[in-house]
Amino acid sequence: MLSDSAILKHIARQPKRSAGFKQLVRELGLRGDARRELDTRLQKLVATGELVQVNSDLYALPQPATDKNLVVGRLTMHRDGFGFVIPDASSLSPSLKSRLVGDIFIAPHAIGNAMHGDRVLVDVTAVRPDGRAEGRIVRPVVRAHPTVVGIFHYGSRHNSVKPIDSKITMDIVIPAGAEIPDVRVAPPSSAAVNTAGEKPAPRKKSVDRVLGDEAALREEWDDLEGVVVDVEITEWPTPSHNPKGRVIEILGRQDDFGVDVEITIRKFHLPHHFPAATLKEAQNIPALIPAQELRHRRDFRALPIVTIDGETARDFDDAVTVRHLDGGNFELQVHIADVAQYVTPESALDQEARLRGTSVYFPDRAVPMLPLELSTDICSLRPHLDRLVLSCVMQIDPRGEILGYELCEGVIRSAERMTYTAVNAVIEGDAAARQKYAALVPTFELMRDLALILNRKRRRRGSIDFDLPEPVIEFDEFGLMKSISRSERNIAHRLIEEFMLSANECVAQYLESKRIASLYRVHEKPDAKRVYDFEVIAATFGYSLGVGPLPIHRVQFKTDRRAARGTGKQARTIEVPKDVHITPRMYQKLAAKIAGKPEERILSYLMLRSLKQARYSEENLGHFALAATSYTHFTSPIRRYPDLIVHRILKDVLHRSAERRDGDVPVGVFAEPDSSADASPWSKRREQRESLGPLGGPISTEELHEIAEESSQSERRADEAERDLMEGKKAKFMQDRIGEDFDGLITSVTKFGFFVELTDLFVEGLVPLNTLADDFYTYHENTRQIVGQRSRKTYSLGQRIRVLVDRIDPVEKKIQFAIFEETPTRPSSKLFSRKSKRKRR
Repeated sequence: MLSDSAILKHIARQPKRSAGFKQLVRELGLRGDARRELDTRLQKLVATGELVQVNSDLYALPQPATDKNLVVGRLTMHRDGFGFVIPDASSLSPSLKSRLVGDIFIAPHAIGNAMHGDRVLVDVTAVRPDGRAEGRIVRPVVRAHPTVVGIFHYGSRHNSVKPIDSKITMDIVIPAGAEIPDVRVAPPSSAAVNTAGEKPAPRKKSVDRVLGDEAALREEWDDLEGVVVDVEITEWPTPSHNPKGRVIEILGRQDDFGVDVEITIRKFHLPHHFPAATLKEAQNIPALIPAQELRHRRDFRALPIVTIDGETARDFDDAVTVRHLDGGNFELQVHIADVAQYVTPESALDQEARLRGTSVYFPDRAVPMLPLELSTDICSLRPHLDRLVLSCVMQIDPRGEILGYELCEGVIRSAERMTYTAVNAVIEGDAAARQKYAALVPTFELMRDLALILNRKRRRRGSIDFDLPEPVIEFDEFGLMKSISRSERNIAHRLIEEFMLSANECVAQYLESKRIASLYRVHEKPDAKRVYDFEVIAATFGYSLGVGPLPIHRVQFKTDRRAARGTGKQARTIEVPKDVHITPRMYQKLAAKIAGKPEERILSYLMLRSLKQARYSEENLGHFALAATSYTHFTSPIRRYPDLIVHRILKDVLHRSAERRDGDVPVGVFAEPDSSADASPWSKRREQRESLGPLGGPISTEELHEIAEESSQSERRADEAERDLMEGKKAKFMQDRIGEDFDGLITSVTKFGFFVELTDLFVEGLVPLNTLADDFYTYHENTRQIVGQRSRKTYSLGQRIRVLVDRIDPVEKKIQFAIFEETPTRPSSKLFSRKSKRKRR
């Protein structure tokens, strides 16, 4: 069976640790679809840095740098032409690691043929005494942008496309004949190259939007000037020439409805075309469940099980019910769509799901992980239809402690498709809602009671709840934005959250107790430096996490001491916080202290920033924010690939070790939670796990490591894309409000200005330092304030302020505010510039 590890091992056995595509096809004995699969896997291995593409046909394992000044890292460009390389810690030599502080500056002339986002090999040419470094790019290792989305322009010498991402600083030259894409757009790897020697006449295009069946017929494009297009790079840049490319897709004009989403999808290279083989596989799955499959599953169809989701949701992957047991305990049932029953390992559906990693949700559409045939139909737990599930049935006492649980394959028939709004109305006593769902009212009330109990239990063990609101964009009947508001969370959101957390913990604990290699959702303890930075800011508000005096380790580099020798100057000293004892409960207690206070928004945001980012791992490192020793993602297999993998592993365990009934038919497994899980320190628990011996299971730890890394990257990419689109929509929404004034809150203070979030709108903008015209202001790093030299007027974190919308940068998607004055007297920028220069002198 072809796999990434098999390809890497085969290449590693070659004399020069490299091999060509044709060589691999021949030596691995590949034919037909396997050749295409090999090409896909090679490109993925290049993208993840596990292989280096030496030329169009040759692939090699990355070699360790022999030169101690060579570093591998990711290039971030500035629109003024210079860049910075964020070095990979593993590529730093010991001598560089001891001297280097921060990123490596790359001057414009030293960029070479690299582009923004590329992983590059850098020659570090100089390291200053303060640790700042300069370098030149030797060559790109992995290209980040096989395609670029931008604005098309005709030119007297040649046509070009100006990238929408301003960090891609070079325009892409479009040779004659490469302006018009093929009739149906295909992914770049399979799209036919247009080799016409002259400009063909524009013709109608049919372009896949996001899904295979959702195609939109494009108008004729007689004039592409100013039109947004997607371009495939055919020739990479050189120091003297811009890159060349060909148009593979025409998206429309930038202000057309929906084009901003299309731009975002392509800017972040989100896979959005399902290959024909994937769609065919999805369409061939039978809708009816075979009777033989139903016989060995536990039947839950007679119970009042419901799905609870948002109003616009189309994929329902979880359903729940609660009932009272004799003795006062609760039975919580969490039923999750059995996607692994249909998406089998190494199938076309599985490969595409792994490539996507996650569904991506935008305000008016989604880029799903699975085709619609599965995500909104066969796997979706639609009401009044039989659906296959993996079930976690928990017995919970009145204190919220889980006494035992059963994991099994089941079949359900959802009684109702509920929304958060409707369930909340029932629980809050709305007469009409209670009458409409009269048969379910007792169930919803039990759900409320149990959710509150489970929440109190989590709080007792120290779990952190940052209830930070998220932006919600509302559209009018014409599809245009009419407002940006804060999302509202009610008891219905809470109960689903609590139920899913409980099921995720049960599955994680079960697989861990059985020594089965699996995926975990981990959240590590925060770095001491971030805790220190937060404590400094919190102290200005009179708060603390309660960690006590933070031990500081002062260090000096040998190079700094040598540079200072004989000069009479002191060598630079760097203060590095030592490891600090920090627990989730400390965060929880502070969150409770600031609840309802004016500074709650600021400090909650800063506390969140001090924490590490959660990720996937094959190693169970615990979940700090949840104060959980074992946690995984099990409840969303329709939209998250790691959940699908956990389902696949759990099903294998159920089939091999379940209790037997009626011959050899598996029914389920019963387990009791580890009573020491909440009490044992994580470090001790880790030692206990390691002493139990090697892990087993259907998927190797090496393969799980690859899946964890890929899924974490896919999740971050999706978050960045969603955030980027939201910032663009906010900027567009505020365009018509230039000159209007609003109340706001200072959320961040920097050396170049301060950021303000508007009170009534979920919108943030910058007040630049050089626009404060009533005085000369400077940034005080020790107090994190901006202070006027003459008036001593200050701008601080958490300060209420009134601002007006000054200007919008639609390219950078940034909003600039100005201080609102009743009778503004703003000198010209030239006068202020001269005043600033006099002060600096």
